[in-house]
Amino acid sequence: MVSANPAVVPSPVARKRRRRRVRTLSARDKVVLSFMVGIPLLGVLFFIWFPAVATVLLSFTKWNGIGGLSAIHSDGVQNYVQAATNYPPFWPAVRHNVLWLVVFLVLATPLGMLFAVVLDRNLRGSRVYQSLLFLPVMLSLALIGIIWELIYSPNYGLLNNVIGRSGQHNLIDWLGNPNLNLWAVLVEACWRQAPYVMVLYLAGLKAVDPSLREAALVDGANAWQTFWRVVFPVLRPINVVILVITVIESLRAFDLVYITNGGNNGLELLSVLITRNIVGQVSRIGFGSALGVVLLVISLVPIVTFLVMQLRQEKRT
Repeated sequence: MVSANPAVVPSPVARKRRRRRVRTLSARDKVVLSFMVGIPLLGVLFFIWFPAVATVLLSFTKWNGIGGLSAIHSDGVQNYVQAATNYPPFWPAVRHNVLWLVVFLVLATPLGMLFAVVLDRNLRGSRVYQSLLFLPVMLSLALIGIIWELIYSPNYGLLNNVIGRSGQHNLIDWLGNPNLNLWAVLVEACWRQAPYVMVLYLAGLKAVDPSLREAALVDGANAWQTFWRVVFPVLRPINVVILVITVIESLRAFDLVYITNGGNNGLELLSVLITRNIVGQVSRIGFGSALGVVLLVISLVPIVTFLVMQLRQEKRT
């Protein structure tokens, strides 16, 4: 029996015409899209690319920041030569940045991983512990520096009072002693970096397929073997991201050191030297720009490595 109202099936020609219909943008849509794309693009060009290109160009000049373009004189690569051969704080600053990176990799990153593994076990009150541990990340670096400066205070600081070294003759000047101040600031930095790593690892652990752990338990693997032989290899993308972030954070370290003592007395870092030469009492914008380019090149190494690894992984998949 044939239905009285058969469904009308569009002909191939009608379907082709329908596919060819393209919605044209109105003048209002074009204006809105122009603002949505143009304003962020101008912001990126003005605040990121223009300063970066200007820094590279100024690194080959000699300029004290006074006067217009006529006061800028070409100096070739002399700024880089001076930084490497005739600027005493340069190599100590490089060593301190390397030490900063090593401490982050050896102490802060494993500590953050440990926090994430413990919290991933769904302990009672894990949300509260996670919030308390993440609190240092929510604070600004300037505020963290002030807090730890009060803790390290020689006369009234919490640390000296706890260990009984707050007297006039036996007090410890944690931030004034060149043999101690860098390690004291590294403790501050790790106090903030470890919870940051914890959150990244915790997100990675939540994404691990539970069946992998169940299969490992069925095969007789204990918790230690399950994590290192089953879970940790799955976290490879997270490990790469954390490695890149750790390198960048160690190179851009500035706030804690500058708040402590302005980067003097054994606390030299590349970022502090850049600030000191550009906005210091004696402004040497060309030389400070050369130091900035050195820091930029070092920072690009992990970023380029990360991008290359990601592209290779996408090609394989």
